[in-house]
Amino acid sequence: MNFPAEKYEPMTRSSSQNSPVQKTALKDYVFASESVSEGHPDKICDQISDAVLDHYLAADPMSRAAIECVATTGYLGIFGEVRGPDNITKDVIEDIARRKVRDIGYEQDDFHWRDITVDIRVHRQSPDIAQGVDAASGKDEGAGDQGIMFGYACHETDVLMPAPIHYAHHLLRRIAEDRHSGKLPQLGPDAKSQISLEYKNGEPVRATSIVLSTQHEEGLSQDDVRDIIMPYISETLPAGWLCKPDHIYINPTGRFVIGGPVGDAGLTGRKIIVDTYGGACPHGGGAFSGKDPTKVDRSAAYAARYLAKNIVAAGYAERCTIQLSYAIGISQPLSIYINTHGTGTIPEIAIETAIPRIMDLSPRGIREKLSLNRPIYARTAAYGHFGRMPDPDGGFSWEKTDLVADLKKILS
Repeated sequence: MNFPAEKYEPMTRSSSQNSPVQKTALKDYVFASESVSEGHPDKICDQISDAVLDHYLAADPMSRAAIECVATTGYLGIFGEVRGPDNITKDVIEDIARRKVRDIGYEQDDFHWRDITVDIRVHRQSPDIAQGVDAASGKDEGAGDQGIMFGYACHETDVLMPAPIHYAHHLLRRIAEDRHSGKLPQLGPDAKSQISLEYKNGEPVRATSIVLSTQHEEGLSQDDVRDIIMPYISETLPAGWLCKPDHIYINPTGRFVIGGPVGDAGLTGRKIIVDTYGGACPHGGGAFSGKDPTKVDRSAAYAARYLAKNIVAAGYAERCTIQLSYAIGISQPLSIYINTHGTGTIPEIAIETAIPRIMDLSPRGIREKLSLNRPIYARTAAYGHFGRMPDPDGGFSWEKTDLVADLKKILS
């Protein structure tokens, strides 16, 4: 169904309409999600892209940026398009990249923050894109690209995130905290986790397997690494969830000394499932890092999470998926789709109709509601964009549940 470009109108559907998947959904199953650490090659690139974006937004909140990064042995390439202050030169961008690599902890042979080659190819934003996105007389600011974006929330954890990705992130963050504090000097920055959880009647009840691979210094055995890591695994999962020892795989190849971009090339935007919901819901395909908030790949995905989280927090569903679609240069979304997966307490069409009444989903409306024109993005680029606590300076504003009262007022 086609919708007017500048005004979304909800489609007509019955409150009992459900997809065949919903009617036959499994209640007992095992689901796995993975996370990667800040030292993973792809995450190095995400963090550099967002650190450069933050620098532009700190200098001019109306800056535009789409920054990509690639990393390999002894090399960083930084590419993309920008519109912002001219005093952010190549030297400034190079310094941002080196400091980020240093902060992550790379001082190893063939990838040392001081010695890597940094190749910068950043150019001005295309005027063709700018004229479609910019506000003009009689025209609101348009979306920076076409695309579909998804948001999701569920009641499996206190932050309304799917449990597998939540605990996979938490495990790596705890290890990273102690590595940075000096408590784990024998571990390197590169690491990955994967947690498989058993669900009974749709609820997570225990882990069936856990995988943790972490870079380490020369001379540590697999058993040494296991002894280091097991306490972190035990503290991460809820009581009684730990699986049998022979289903816990720590550095399963036996050795992980060569890590980071020396072991595997990295690229911005290659960990989109890690960044979002661990595969528990669809993903629109667009990556987040390096993109300013006119790019709906990022801002509309944040808005969809914000709405889904508030719907679950308000008690209108135990699980909620939201899809938004946009066209480049057009302000309002072309469609809004709601799926409460058979857990809704009111008809989905009622929620769908309420959404445009509580939030303007134009790029400008999202940016202003969530205060997105701030340098708040580098912190999102590792350990997930969702399920984090809102920061006093406006970071992770999309994790607030301040729409609950408005939803109840409309939907009651």
